[in-house]
Amino acid sequence: MPDRLDKQYFTRDVLEVAPDLLSKLLVIRGNDNQVRRFVITETEAYRGSEDLACHASKGRTKRTEVMYHEGGRLYVYFVYGMHWMLNIVTGKENDPQAVLIRGLDACSGPGRVTRLLGIDRSFYGEDLSTSGRIWMEDSGIKPVYLTGTRIGISYAGEYWKNKPWRYYL
Repeated sequence: MPDRLDKQYFTRDVLEVAPDLLSKLLVIRGNDNQVRRFVITETEAYRGSEDLACHASKGRTKRTEVMYHEGGRLYVYFVYGMHWMLNIVTGKENDPQAVLIRGLDACSGPGRVTRLLGIDRSFYGEDLSTSGRIWMEDSGIKPVYLTGTRIGISYAGEYWKNKPWRYYL
C-alpha cells in the first residue's frame, strides 16, 4: 500500500510542493465507501499575498482563511457560478500558499476534476493527513515534467501572469 503524504510534506513552499505532487495519487472515498485513486497530472502554484494571482493578495477573508493555516488542508471555492476548485494549502501558518489541482489521469481541467471527485463546499478546510474521505499517497514515481504559465489569470498583470508556475506531465 502506498504511503499517505503527511502534514510535513505539505508544509514546504508551494514551488516545491506543486511540481512534486505530479504523479502522486489523489485518493477519495465516495459515499458508497468505494476508494478510488487518481494520478495527479497538472498543478498550478499560487504563492502568498504578494502574488497578485493568489486570492490571498486581497487579504485575509472568510473565503481565504484556510490558506493562512499550516499546509495540508483543502482550500475549496466556487467560480463562475458553476465550478468548485480544489486547492491544497502549503507552507507554514500565516504564509498563504496553495496548489490548484488542474488535472488527473482521468480528466483535465479543474472544474472537471472536482465534478469527477464530487468535491463541494463540505471539503473546505479538510485535513489531508487525517481525513477518511480524501488524502494523497506517494506513487513512488519521480516524473519528468514541463512548466508553463498559469491559466486564466490575466487580471494579475504581465509579471504574475507569466510566472512559469503551472506544472504538467
